[in-house]
Amino acid sequence: MWAFLSARLRWWLILAIGAPLLGWVLGRIGDVIESRRGPNALSRVLQTARGWLRRRSRGPLARRAGDPASVRDTGAPRR
Repeated sequence: MWAFLSARLRWWLILAIGAPLLGWVLGRIGDVIESRRGPNALSRVLQTARGWLRRRSRGPLARRAGDPASVRDTGAPRR
């Protein structure tokens, strides 16, 4: 079945499923290391990688808290 999909679709599926899954695994490993040995360089690197993959896997149109360029709620009154 995999062979019948186009190369672009296969690449998209790998990124759409693999990137969030890899980010979750890296973060989970970082959390386990931090819970056993406390904050250290390896746990910080793994959690940073989780955040980087999470930001990339959400897409360019995702709203981020604290981002001044994000789309604002049109129902909220302006001051």
